[in-house]
Order: sequence, then structure tokens, then C-alpha cells
Amino acid sequence: MEKALIWFSWTAAAYLIGSIPFGYLIGRMRGVDVRTVGSKNIGATNVYRTVGKKWGALAFFCDFLKGFAPTCSSAAFAGPETGLPVAVGLACVIGHTLTVFMKFRGGKGVATAFGMMVALAPAPTLIAFAVFAVTVWLSHYISLGSMLAAATLAALVWVFPAGTPLRVVAAFIAAFVIFKHKSNIGRLVKGTENKIY
Repeated sequence: MEKALIWFSWTAAAYLIGSIPFGYLIGRMRGVDVRTVGSKNIGATNVYRTVGKKWGALAFFCDFLKGFAPTCSSAAFAGPETGLPVAVGLACVIGHTLTVFMKFRGGKGVATAFGMMVALAPAPTLIAFAVFAVTVWLSHYISLGSMLAAATLAALVWVFPAGTPLRVVAAFIAAFVIFKHKSNIGRLVKGTENKIY
């Protein structure tokens, strides 16, 4: 019972932290409702395009941190091998994508999942980030880079040492990230997707 209460408390708190809509709040501070402009998404990419580069970078950092900090904290509390950090990190990502503060609509989870995975599997995550960076540099499509990086990470955790819970969650996150980009996939196929610059 005590263990169940600890897990519930950590994951509930992680969900609420993940739910903080930093992209929306940053946009409002600059007089922009990002839900009504650009892609109408509250994530860092739309903030970057509609509010400004430095504000988009700030939104990315905040979304990254809300996945990284709770995951690291739970690992320090319970130990990385307990499974709690994986559950906490996943709760952060779910909070970001289905935020209770925005009627369960949110971002696509990329930055928050990146923060979670840096905390739990830094080596494969940094390789996946390199895939993201090269893809965006060559194609200028953030959406394409995000999807390829998520798929790469899901594969790499099977190559690097990682527990089964993390491998399963990484596969789930990759599938979820790709699903959240379904409209981007349609635009990529049609050649109408927005480029980063």
C-alpha cells in the first residue's frame, strides 16, 4: 500500500508538472495566443515561428526541463532501477500532450520526452538528437527531424543497456510522437509542410 501511494503521488505530481503549458504562457506574455496562430499548437516550434526565436528556445527549454527534472528527482529518490523514474517521465510526457489546464489538449511531447530520456538514457538520446539536428539541417523540417529522432531512440534503447520498462515506454513515446504528427505527415507528403526557415 505504501509503495502504491508513493508511485501515485510521484506520477500525479509529474503529470501536473508536465501539464504546465509553458508555450502558451510564454506566448501570452508576448501578447500572442499560440492556439490561434501558426499550427495552433502550444509547443516550442509554434512559439518559435509565431512569437520569436528566443521565445521558442525558452519554451523548448522549459518543456525539456519539466521532463528532465521530475525524472531525475524520482531516480534519486527511489533508484533508477525501480521503474518509478520511467513512470514519472511518462507521466510528464502525457501531461504535456494532454494537459489538464488546456482541456486535455497540448503539445506533441517531443521536448518533454527528450528531457525524460536524457535523464534515463543519455547516450542513445544524444545520438537521436544528432539525427534530429542533421535531419533539420538538411531538410529544414522540424517535424521530420522529431519523428526520425523518436524512432531512432526507440531502436537505440535496444542496443544500449536499458531495462524492459524503458524500452517499452520509448517505443510507446515514438509511436505517440509520430501519431501526434499525423497532420505534418500529410503536409510532408503534399510538399506543403512549413520549413523552419
